[in-house]
Amino acid sequence: MNLPLNLIIEADGGSRGNPGLAGSGAVVINADTGEVLVEVARFIGVATNNVAEYLALKAGLEAALKLNHEARVLVRMDSKLVIEQMAGRWKIKHPDMIQLGAEVQAIARGKQIRWQWIPREENSRADALANKAMDERVDSTKEILSQGSKSPVAEFNQSMPSSVRAPDQVTEELTTVILVRHGRTHLTESKRISGRGGENPGLSELGRKDAEAAAVAVRQIGLSGPWAFLTPVSAVVASPIKRTQETANIIANSLGLSVATNENIAEISFGDWDGFTNDEVLEKWPQEMADWRGSWTTSPPNGESLESFDERVQLGRRQILAEHAGKTVLVVSHVMPIRGFLKAGMDANSAAYWRPQVAPCSITIIRFWGDQAAEVVTLNATSHL
Repeated sequence: MNLPLNLIIEADGGSRGNPGLAGSGAVVINADTGEVLVEVARFIGVATNNVAEYLALKAGLEAALKLNHEARVLVRMDSKLVIEQMAGRWKIKHPDMIQLGAEVQAIARGKQIRWQWIPREENSRADALANKAMDERVDSTKEILSQGSKSPVAEFNQSMPSSVRAPDQVTEELTTVILVRHGRTHLTESKRISGRGGENPGLSELGRKDAEAAAVAVRQIGLSGPWAFLTPVSAVVASPIKRTQETANIIANSLGLSVATNENIAEISFGDWDGFTNDEVLEKWPQEMADWRGSWTTSPPNGESLESFDERVQLGRRQILAEHAGKTVLVVSHVMPIRGFLKAGMDANSAAYWRPQVAPCSITIIRFWGDQAAEVVTLNATSHL
């Protein structure tokens, strides 16, 4: 069986009394397929929650690196203390933790490990194993290594373009871009034009529900579901506009990440048409709208042409690819910038700016090797909504 290249560890510990009867649990997951590979339960005896959590992490790391000591590992725990201390952002001060922390750091030293805090409800598998250890008062290790395990996408290539017809001289590093359009606003719901500038509304109540549903779907990327074969999101970038910032923060908070802003992926400017419906624009500016439709160079009054917009959004795309090369990055933006990424991903012409549907909080996934190659994984996915 091929060694798994990308692993996820979910770890948790518990103490009934703190200090009291304690146990720890850890799960090792193949990040490329979503399969659980190892389950570890350890009965500790009498200890605190923090000791149990550190021992859970230690057991998980040992199990993961036993599978492949060269693997890239994402550690996911609901203990903010352990994650922040292991990431080096918080100092280990408690005497009981110093020795355990040093032991874990020794195991992790020189390895490719990322640390991610997750809400407690997302750590149920490890929590169940910790409780199993406390209930049964015994240790257990269960290996679930399947023979010939394959990615859910049979023709998927983890590091290079999947199609045999793609260019074979690809040297740029792979960056996977998860594109999410912002949730609904009152302008979206009333079918009014909302571009760069104008009113700049925040999310409506339905828009917040959109974003929360998208957060659930994005959290599953790299873990389970239809995109388990991708690597998990490790960075979030958003347009500076209010509705995208609010959407991005809802999703980023669920991932334990912060939001960076890129001005160049803001929505196109519709100028004087912002806030009007299409029918109202047609009534007030009939000739201007006729000239604008399908045009690469014509802009709305005081607005932005596709030509100038495309130059801006492609600059933003290249900035994001350069800053997050080799990673999976979530980009929260708008209809037109997402179409701009698709235009580049498909090496398409100007029609790419009006042909694809891009629904509120839909998910579009494109893999980019700089400007050398690209692969569209999914477009306008909405099954999570």
